[in-house]
Amino acid sequence: MVSAGECPAFTGSNHEAPHQRPCEAFMVRLSECEAFTLLTMKAARSDSSKGRAFPARPPMGVIAMQERVVQPEVTTGIQPALKGIKVLDLTQFEAGPSCTEALAWLGADVVKVEEPHRGEPGRWGFSDRPDADSHYFIYYNLNKRSVTCNLKSDGGKALLRRMIGKADVLIENMAPGTFARLGFDYPRLSALNPRLIFAQVKGFAPESEHANYLSFDMIAQAMGGTMGVNGHPDAPPVRPGPTIGDTGTGMLCAMGIVAALYQRMTTGRGQHIQIAMRDAMLNYCRTPMSRQAMRTDQLPRGGNAVPGTAPGGLYPCAPGGLNDWCYIFASRGNEEHWRRLVKAIGREDLLADPRMVDGATRFEHSEAVDAAITEWTSKRSKHEVTRIIAGAGVPCGAVLTTLELMHDPDLHARGMMQKIEHPVRGAVTVPGWPLRMSDSNVPLKCAPLLGADCEAIYGEWLGCSPEEVRDMRQGKVI
Repeated sequence: MVSAGECPAFTGSNHEAPHQRPCEAFMVRLSECEAFTLLTMKAARSDSSKGRAFPARPPMGVIAMQERVVQPEVTTGIQPALKGIKVLDLTQFEAGPSCTEALAWLGADVVKVEEPHRGEPGRWGFSDRPDADSHYFIYYNLNKRSVTCNLKSDGGKALLRRMIGKADVLIENMAPGTFARLGFDYPRLSALNPRLIFAQVKGFAPESEHANYLSFDMIAQAMGGTMGVNGHPDAPPVRPGPTIGDTGTGMLCAMGIVAALYQRMTTGRGQHIQIAMRDAMLNYCRTPMSRQAMRTDQLPRGGNAVPGTAPGGLYPCAPGGLNDWCYIFASRGNEEHWRRLVKAIGREDLLADPRMVDGATRFEHSEAVDAAITEWTSKRSKHEVTRIIAGAGVPCGAVLTTLELMHDPDLHARGMMQKIEHPVRGAVTVPGWPLRMSDSNVPLKCAPLLGADCEAIYGEWLGCSPEEVRDMRQGKVI
């Protein structure tokens, strides 16, 4: 059986094996998986027809242990999901880099193509040290490699064209029209490499009346709806803290690229992908937009509450500091949440309170509900509240700060926070990749220094000798 890592469609090879369809190796694996599934289902039906009941679902804790994805050690030889996929990353700041970082975390060979001597602005624009890349840059460029290429020179453009001929994916998020003016529009790129997947991240769609407007995260959030729905009623909108205008767009773009790679296995050709940050934000606003669709007047901002639900919000905890809060939610769709909650806080008398007999009455008397809960939470730390309430089977979580998360033992134990070694800064603590795949484990690597991989990349991709790389550097091509 041919592994996915050996299949031409996965390795990015432009030369298919004789008499073999691009996706044949992958389909062998797929058909085997389907056959196993069908046999399992057939056996299950057979047991059922013979009067043997399906095994009872184990307790929640056992389910968690059984369903946990066990990642193999790197030494097992299992190839990462996107091993062999070559990505040219001509992006900056966050919307593009977050996309390519996701591809790198999945095992792709992501090569940042940067301006000589300066690099992308994210390297130095947010740095606290003149001699070191910013933490911001490091966080969004893990597991990548870096080359320099002077796209203002004819030699640099020619060099990039050679690289494009070897790439599977090229992504850019320059200002509208910039990349095309450099001579790299999709028709020319496709002519250079018909299998190339060309992705572009812009603030606004090319056919939009706003197509030529510049955009950053906060602009996309303002015009895409996420800022407008965030905040308290009768108060100005508030920009969400997480940069979902950038990273949220990047994740959708990465999904599109992976889908295009899969489709290429059937078609044998690449395609052009475009995503607008504004459009991505609207997509993330489906829940508030669904509520807006039910009314003709303006949907008010909801603050921390869940519409139509009580309890559902923040509750103060001891000792009463700025960050001493927890979030408690009892779903209207599951009355058991409320019964568990009042039992956990020692207020089972509330079950007989006519103001709190069901979700509708509790919401109508939400102030009384909140007062009863606050009386209990305000005497306990947010961690104790979480342990007791969540432990009782009620959705609850302490509001944790970035400082607390940076040192959270659970996150470190599971690899969601890791210490990596930077060549200049030394030890740097970074968030890891949240996706767990049983057959694809990619160890975290530090973001590259500017141009650190010129000799390696130009040698591997183009066969350039160290002397040729030196000459390109002296000729200000790289």
